[in-house]
Amino acid sequence: MKLPATQDKGRLTRGAAAILLAMVLNHLGDRLLGVNIEIFTGISYFSPLWIVDVFLVPMICGILVSVIYGIGGKWLCYFPPMIVRAMSYYEVANITGVPHGAALIPLGWWGFFVILVVESAVIGGVLGEVMMKRTYGRRARHLVYKDRVPADQKKPGA
Repeated sequence: MKLPATQDKGRLTRGAAAILLAMVLNHLGDRLLGVNIEIFTGISYFSPLWIVDVFLVPMICGILVSVIYGIGGKWLCYFPPMIVRAMSYYEVANITGVPHGAALIPLGWWGFFVILVVESAVIGGVLGEVMMKRTYGRRARHLVYKDRVPADQKKPGA
């Protein structure tokens, strides 16, 4: 069954807004914490702020995506952290440069850290869907959302 064009545009708009807002939140979280995971500064690199930036900020972004987008947000929340991390790596490698006494992490390490960040966002996306649905699993849409009543359950004359 094909959805009407207005519903398709609504989902597309919500999806784009969810991705953009999560990207902004992720970038602001990086800047407010003062952490740049692309620049390795030695053993002090792995600080509590780094842990918050790698695990907690993307999780909050994943929750945001699921809350804005709704069901299916757990699949959409992969994109914001990947885009932000790629833009940040490009910025350090080609625009701002690496500060004195630090090094740009190799792509292999960076890829591992991106996997950590994305998985944290996915955990947030699942948590966001659970918060929205109040349960997790496969249930009929009319059992989850009370605003829609299936046609076969409508009362005559209503």
